[in-house]
This record gives sequence, C-alpha cells and structure tokens, in this order.
Amino acid sequence: MGNLRRLHSPKGWLLLAGAATVFLGLVPLLNAVLPASSPLHASSYFLLLLGKFACYAMVALAVDLVWGYTGILSLGHGVFFALGGYAIGMNLMLEIGDRGVYRSALPDFMVFLDWKELPWFWHGFDSFGFALAMAIVVPGVLAWVFGYLAFRSRIRGVYFSIITQALSYALMLLFFRNETGLGGNNGLTDFKAIYGYPLQAESTKLALYVLSFAALFATYLACRFVVKSKLGAVLRAVRDVEGKARFTGYDTLKFKLFAWVMSAAICGLAGALYVPQVGIINPSELQPANSIEMVIWVAVGGRGTLGGAALGAFIINGAKSWFTVWAPEVWLFFLGGLFVAVTLFLPNGLVSIGERLRLRVKGKAP
Repeated sequence: MGNLRRLHSPKGWLLLAGAATVFLGLVPLLNAVLPASSPLHASSYFLLLLGKFACYAMVALAVDLVWGYTGILSLGHGVFFALGGYAIGMNLMLEIGDRGVYRSALPDFMVFLDWKELPWFWHGFDSFGFALAMAIVVPGVLAWVFGYLAFRSRIRGVYFSIITQALSYALMLLFFRNETGLGGNNGLTDFKAIYGYPLQAESTKLALYVLSFAALFATYLACRFVVKSKLGAVLRAVRDVEGKARFTGYDTLKFKLFAWVMSAAICGLAGALYVPQVGIINPSELQPANSIEMVIWVAVGGRGTLGGAALGAFIINGAKSWFTVWAPEVWLFFLGGLFVAVTLFLPNGLVSIGERLRLRVKGKAP
C-alpha cells in the first residue's frame, strides 16, 4: 500500500511528468534531430522496440485493472489484444490495393485461395476510422457478452481463469483456418501504408512511436482516474469481499462488467497500435502462453499499482529482447526463475523495492 500511496502522491505525478518528458520529448528529438552517426541518436529500431513495449505496458495496465483492482484473473487477454490487431490489420491489407503480388484489389492471400470477393465482415474496413473503432468495439463487445454470461453465473477464481484460457485457445484454432478469411496460419502481413503514409518512412515510424506512448500515458491516467474514484473503491470491495459488497446493495455484476469491458477495450487499442509497428498479425498472438505472460508482467512489476504493472511490462520485454538475441535457450528459464523469485521474496512486485529500502533506512524493515 505504501507504493500505491506514493504513486498517487505529488512525487508520483513528478515521476509521470518526467517519464512523459523523456519518452514523448527527448527520445523523439534524439531520433529526428541528431544524425545517425551520433552516439546519442535514437535509431528507428530503438523506437520500434520502445513502441512495442508501450503497447505491452497498455496491456499490463488493462490486466492490472481487472486482476489487481477487481480480483479477476484473466488468462485470455491476448484475445482482445489480437482482435484489435486484426481489425487494424484488415485496414492495412485493404490499403495495399493493387500493389500486392497479384495486382488485385483483394488481399494476396484471398487471391491465392481463389476467393472472388471480400467476405461480408471485411466491408467498412477500407476506412481507417472504422477499423480503429472496431479495434476497440469488437473486443469490448466480446468482453461484455463473455463477462455477462460468466459473472451472472457467479463463475470466479480459478474456474474463470480456465474458461478465459479456453476462449483464447478456441479462437486461436479458429483463426488458424483459412476459411475464416483472415489469412489462416500466415495471418495478415506485407503492409505498405497506414492512412496513406508509407510504413517504412522514418517519419511514420516516429509518429507511431509517439502515438503509442501518448496512448500509454492516456491509458494510465484513465485507469488512475477509475481506481482513485468511488468506483475504484467499489471495485476493490468486489475484489476483497464481493459477498459483503453485494449484501450492502451493490450490483457487483455491473461493476465487474465495467472493469472487464474497459480492460478489453484498452487491449484492443494496444493491439491496433502494435500491428503497424511490427508489420504482422497472426494466430500466434492468440496462444494461451501470451496471455499468461501478460499476467506475469503485472505480477513481477507489482499487482495493484498501475505504474508497477507498466514497469513490469517494460522490464520483462526488455529482458526478452536481450535474451532472444544473445541467449534464446535461457529466456524461459530466466522468466520462470524471475517469476518464482518475485513471488517468494517480493510478493508486491519489483515496485515495492523502493518502499523496502526506505523502511530499511529508517530501521523499520521486517
């Protein structure tokens, strides 16, 4: 709780302002102003990594909202992330037009599979605004339907976690099929432009980076507003003593649905920002292991601390990027060991290290 109070203190606001200054001000300047020969130049590859991490941090905030503050452990949030990615990916595929391999208005994979026209659910995705809206709305609607049925049936705890994982696995198998009209095993890729701007242009990469971090800070502020409000107090009551909250007159179904749908919408937006930067979206994003890793980000960073959840996403994915280049065979052992170590020795996550050091200095450490 000490870390949580500090994150909402004036010092916490200063930390947030400092992070925004660095990631939205300094880093773009290092990329756009300094020449590539400068040792301080921020390369486009570096921007790509940070942009991806920002999207992952948004997902971590979304998971923390439902797990850390509402007590709902989801092992299927990769579904919402992937749906947002597919929505924007469909727009990017249609943006290619006749510049594809087969010089057809249809996406290349449809021509290869002898499709004669676009499936009905592709209509409207030639509009970037519509695709962006669907990246948020579709995960939100799916979350509402799934959540309403599950929460109304009083499914909770490990049983809820299992069915979210089952949902992720079922959709992964569905999206692997060519009949779905979403690229099958290969997914959607070979994008050329977004909203008319070439994706390979340095200015486009910089813009996507800035948009990713702007969305991350906006998401943090939105989540903070929720958890610091009276609504957040009710969510914590649902997490800790749902039966008593229901007995005192609160319709816990509505509160859980709100957090669940908001979390899904955030993941959808994160997926929409992620796909143009990595250049591909395929069913592998739906595999249950990805959703489990999202939970690990939050647990390692600090469940129920927002800032800790985002920090966990940056730390783990930064380590993953390093290990997969220099020692890929060690990565899973490192991740598992880190998760076990944090669970045993830092149950409040890495963000609690500062609080422990402060107490130790004052001679109050346990």
